[in-house]
This record gives sequence, C-alpha cells and structure tokens, in this order.
Amino acid sequence: MVPPTDPTDWELLESHTEYETGWYDGGYDLLRQPDGTEKRYFWADLPPAVVVVARVDGTAVVESSASEGGEGGEDRTRGELEAETPGEDHLLFVEQYRPTVRETHLELPAGIVEDGESYTQAAARELEEETGFSPSSTALLQEYAVATGVLRHERAVVYAEGLGLGERELDSNEFLSVRSIPVSDALERAREPPANDSTISALLLAKEEGLLS
Repeated sequence: MVPPTDPTDWELLESHTEYETGWYDGGYDLLRQPDGTEKRYFWADLPPAVVVVARVDGTAVVESSASEGGEGGEDRTRGELEAETPGEDHLLFVEQYRPTVRETHLELPAGIVEDGESYTQAAARELEEETGFSPSSTALLQEYAVATGVLRHERAVVYAEGLGLGERELDSNEFLSVRSIPVSDALERAREPPANDSTISALLLAKEEGLLS
C-alpha cells in the first residue's frame, strides 16, 4: 500500500484557465508529482452551493392541497404544490428536467450561494424562490467538498422548518414543479431512478441528525 503523500511533495509548475462561462471556470494545473513525473490535472471551479431539506407542517400541506390556484401569487404557490397524504409532515422537493443529463429529476431545492451570503441565508432565499415557502428557522447540517477529483466546489446542507408562504420567483432557466413528499417516504423516493447525489446525501445527513423521524 502506497502511503499518503505530504502536500509539499507536489510542486505546482503551471496553472491555466482555459475557459470562463460566467458561471464557472475550467482549466488545469501542471504538477510535478512525488515520483518526479509531471501531469496535468484538469478542474472546473464552481461557486459554493446549498441544498435545502425543508420540512413543511402537515397543516400547511392540507391548505396547499386544498387550493385550486388563481391569479394571486399566494394561490399560484399553493396550487403548484402537489402533496401526498395531506396532514402529515412533508419535505419539499422540486421536479425538473436536467438538459445536461437529459433526464427529469426529483430533487431537493438548491442553488448557488451569492456573494456576501451565508449558507443559511442562501438556503432561505433559494427555498422561497423555487417553492414559494419561506422558513422561520434554518440550521447548517454540513459543509463538504464535492467531486474532489475534478471540481473545486463546496456544498452545504441546510435544514429549514417553520415554513410560511412567501413569494416564488424562478430564474429564467428554471422550469420546475414543486412536490411535497411525506417525511417517512422521502429517502426511498429520492433513491428511485434517476437519483442524484445532492438529494440523497442531504437526506442521509438529515436522517443521521434525527430530522426525518
């Protein structure tokens, strides 16, 4: 077994950005490895992101399910929320087509952390923008690095509760539907194909913290 190397055993010879998209940058670092050989390591540099595990009270689910929707912002939010087993506590999901993988995925609300925001502030903003629900309480569960073999990208998981109706405001590239799934069924539903890493990892962390009971 090869022992782990010290960071000082790696010499950075060159760092080059090959393209900039306005959302993320891509490039490579040329490194001299501990054995003396040289190798390019390609990377994509993304801004930090947050995934939101948002618990909605069973009473709110009943109210949302009962509404048929209308012209007002509040009714549109309620009308677009499709709930299962009203009366039980649910988690909020969004369902959307992902052009990159050409699949429709059931996901937890998520998004990029804007400059000057904390993870919890970004979580509250993204949750309201995507679902129309605003939390009264948020808690940071975990911060971690994502796909360290190719990405420079930090992600956090935030738990949100005490949800009330806010104002939904989707981005120009967001075409999604809000789904409400019973807490007890959420992880099982998230594991159904096609599954995605951010949703499953966030739910597993919430379960470990005893928040899915």
